[in-house]
Amino acid sequence: MSVYAELAAASNFSFLRGASHPGDLVLTALQLGHTGIGLADRNTVAGVVRAYATLKELRAAGTTLAAPAEAFKLAVGARLVFADGTPDIIAYPETRDGWGRLCRLLTLGNRRAPKGECHLTRADLLADTGGLLLVAMPEGCMAPVLDELAVAAPGAVWLAATMPRHGDDRRRLARLHDLAAGARLPLLAVNDVLYDRPAQSDLQDVLTCIREGVPLVRAGRRLEANAERHLKPAAEMARLFRDVPQAVAETQRLLDRIGFSLDQLKYEYPEEPVPAGWTPQAWLEDLTARHAASRYPQGVPPKVAGQLRDELALIAQLDYAPYFLTIHDIVCFARERGILCQGRGSAANSAVCFVLGITAVDPAEHNLLFARFISAERQEPPDIDVDFEHERREEVMQYIYEKYGRHRAGIVATVISYRPRSALRDVGKALGLPEDITARLASTQWGSWGSDIPDDHVTQAGLDPANPLIGRTLGLATRLLGFPRHLSQHVGGFVMARGRLDEIVPVGNAAMPGRTFIEWDKDDIDTLKLMKVDVLALGMLTCIRKAFDLLRRHAGIDMGLADVPRDDAAVYDMLCRGDSLGVFQVESRAQMNMLPRLKPRVFYDLVIQVAIVRPGPIEGDMVHPYLRRRSGLERPALPGPAPPHDPDELQDVLSKTFGVPLFQEQAMRLAMVAAEFSDVEANRLRRAMATFRNLGTIGEFEALMVERMVARGYERDFAMRCFEQIKGFGSYGFPESHAASFAKLVYISSWIKCHHPAVFACALLNAQPMGFYAPAQIVRDAAEHGVAIHPADVNHSAWDNTLEQGEGVPGLRLGLRQIEGLHEADGQRIATLRGTGYPDIETLAMRTGLRAPALHVLADADACRSLRLDRRAAMWATRRLPDAAPLPLFTAADAHELAAEADARLPSMPLAEHIAADYQTMRLSLKGHPMGILRPIFRAEGVRSAAEISACRDGATICTAGLVLVRQRPGKGNAVFITLEDETGITNVILWASLFETFRREVMAARLMRVQGRVQKSPEGVVHLMAISVRDRSAELSHLFDTPQPSLPLAPADEFQHPQIPRGQHPRDARILPKSRDFH
Repeated sequence: MSVYAELAAASNFSFLRGASHPGDLVLTALQLGHTGIGLADRNTVAGVVRAYATLKELRAAGTTLAAPAEAFKLAVGARLVFADGTPDIIAYPETRDGWGRLCRLLTLGNRRAPKGECHLTRADLLADTGGLLLVAMPEGCMAPVLDELAVAAPGAVWLAATMPRHGDDRRRLARLHDLAAGARLPLLAVNDVLYDRPAQSDLQDVLTCIREGVPLVRAGRRLEANAERHLKPAAEMARLFRDVPQAVAETQRLLDRIGFSLDQLKYEYPEEPVPAGWTPQAWLEDLTARHAASRYPQGVPPKVAGQLRDELALIAQLDYAPYFLTIHDIVCFARERGILCQGRGSAANSAVCFVLGITAVDPAEHNLLFARFISAERQEPPDIDVDFEHERREEVMQYIYEKYGRHRAGIVATVISYRPRSALRDVGKALGLPEDITARLASTQWGSWGSDIPDDHVTQAGLDPANPLIGRTLGLATRLLGFPRHLSQHVGGFVMARGRLDEIVPVGNAAMPGRTFIEWDKDDIDTLKLMKVDVLALGMLTCIRKAFDLLRRHAGIDMGLADVPRDDAAVYDMLCRGDSLGVFQVESRAQMNMLPRLKPRVFYDLVIQVAIVRPGPIEGDMVHPYLRRRSGLERPALPGPAPPHDPDELQDVLSKTFGVPLFQEQAMRLAMVAAEFSDVEANRLRRAMATFRNLGTIGEFEALMVERMVARGYERDFAMRCFEQIKGFGSYGFPESHAASFAKLVYISSWIKCHHPAVFACALLNAQPMGFYAPAQIVRDAAEHGVAIHPADVNHSAWDNTLEQGEGVPGLRLGLRQIEGLHEADGQRIATLRGTGYPDIETLAMRTGLRAPALHVLADADACRSLRLDRRAAMWATRRLPDAAPLPLFTAADAHELAAEADARLPSMPLAEHIAADYQTMRLSLKGHPMGILRPIFRAEGVRSAAEISACRDGATICTAGLVLVRQRPGKGNAVFITLEDETGITNVILWASLFETFRREVMAARLMRVQGRVQKSPEGVVHLMAISVRDRSAELSHLFDTPQPSLPLAPADEFQHPQIPRGQHPRDARILPKSRDFH
């Protein structure tokens, strides 16, 4: 029987070349009876961990493949593609040192090239071939290359031979045999694999077209000549190479020489510098004791002291002290520079993290479950997430690079994969579909994520899924889903090593200047048990810091995160009204609607508020039981087990949430207490509940938990109900510690909004982009809270939004940053060089040196009112200015270059066009709302405003219309939530999933939507419109350019003084209104 291993296989991590996942190549090779496989992607090892993970799973699966998988060898390497014309060379590490050499070689090529490229020369490889086995691929003139390789790596070089069925295979094989013999090198049989099975060849053709940017009909010789580059059985390879059978046997000899495996990567965490005479553990314990004393000046509570002892003992057992010292050092660096930060996630279960100032959840006030964070049985590295201000996080990241060096620290990768929209676009182009057809197909897909492309979506796009070309596009696009497109950088996960990180994994340049990242993503480093430090960005921290700065500057109030007054009744009153636009985590319409029902009065209520509006509690049917019990409509049910067990054993677990498990910690403790799960079993349950990893399934614990609870005397119905609730966490549920961390910021942002609404709005605008709402809604909300809004103006505005002192509440002056298309450098020049003011456009241009495009943008944004010029007059004035810089004579004399001109008597611009232009240039208008202009059209149709809907009776069937602000379809939820805005307020629309499929096109395309539905009012006064039908009325926005000027009361801050007639077509008429913010 023939023995064979394919040693030239490329996966789809040879981006847009390979047409099979790494795991599929391993599985198919195993099924074909290969003794191993060599995975070698182009200048990368990004896919090797996935192949390794698949092989581990097959070995542990207990199937018929488990035994062959034990003997199966995975060789991991890279196909080196050179920039100097050298033929490709596959490099496999023979030893751990060889792996380090390969990683450093790839790092060298990556670092000297832009992101996504690797520039290597033959000299780079020949400089040090130690520990590498090299396979030269048969291309071009090989003799000189083989001679050099044979000298540089004696006994470690092979010449590959392929049989591609090109008609001259045997003659070519004979030439390669002679060439190998002349160089005294063994010949190696390979099939140069691009996919695991022949059926993938058409997908590989499409990938080639995408890569080359040509349609299939014009791809020609860029495509493979046949479908032969797949994994083949050993017998077939022996038949193909029957003239040189030793080439097939050589695959096993090479495979036997490869002694390296990824499980040899022994990760060592960096040793943090500690004072002389101290170990990291002793230093951590000393820091903890000193910080605990300052955290609790009245004495450390016994409960906290006990938890600190237990945690420190486990940290010592697992040797995690350096990791905690690293996080502490990073947090100290941020605080020394005034950068707000706060830890979250499961790390907030740690008392050590709290006393060190990493997290904000006090163990004296919360029941923390440290096992949710670290467990001796888990054998997983800890994971501490720390949020920093999003505008200043880069300072923290550069500090890490400077401290550890780029050879020891790198950001984790993120694999950007094909999703429905991108797959449809790229496949459609490759198959030659017109661009409008691919755009219509892509527009039917909700969001960026998805796993299928149903036919009914295609039908709604006005296309026929039975059309052969459309059907082929859909089929290929569906197969392309999940394929990697390229590597990007993780949002903030860092891996740091004691030795050289670039000897564990290659490091490359990110697209952002000053950033470098490794080739493995978070799942890969979890598989290999590498420690990750998450340095994350949070826009709300930036907003809060800017708000504190404004309070210090304008009100003389100096405060930090810990100084905000606690238990403020006015803050909770505001939240009970659902008045939370812009507030962290509770600004979505679902959260706003929940607030009046939950009626938070204490901090723990905010913890529940953060956690309860999540798919986990919703799908586990936890929300309504909790609300009924909280309001007294239902008595909390906390059954106990039969004697001799403690009948009140669940009190400590569920009493605070009225017998309903809302947090992951409660789910774990419920299993540990009621079903007597061991730590190991509880940890497996935690992993099954893990939101994104889902390594196991919740379902496998059903019998284990339910039967144990029944055996201990619990009612089966109660046990089943408990399990169903826990099962909901398989979708998405919060740890209590994480919710408590976020609740801190909920309260702080609520306090600022409640007591300083102008400060809050100003800080929120200056921290954009973030949150749910666009600037128009933030400004409108501020005005509703009594804040006077002043427009952006060249003589009054800074780059940022600012406060202007008025009577009572300060006013908000919109900054130049709100003007679409104005560069920050130009805005800063306007503010810096203003002096006593700009009397006219020409002075503004001369003093600032702004070029014509920037001046046109200012005029178009109506930012020249202080120059006594409305929008149209300012546009006229900027058109008169010369395009070139002012002449030196005029500049030196500070004199005008242009003579005075008589009044041009420009026709006035109507209010409707002003509002449309405001939205195009500023994304908001202080002069009115588009729906106010369009109201006569909709009033004639009997369409009600948002204010009128609030006054309607429950159950009334009405029609409304408004601008689409937000569309949400949470996870597997059975409804779509749509927020509409008109001139009177907000309408919350709920569309059931079954109806969404009927009106999918309208819901996804509409910027202005007309909805018919039934009014639903809750006892708390929350109003929804339950949609019956949806119509896209976006075409009505064109009426904003009609000549008649409807009457409309102007906003209080409006400075609109010179109405004008229409100017025809706006230069930005591609989009009259900014897009809605959609969350999926």
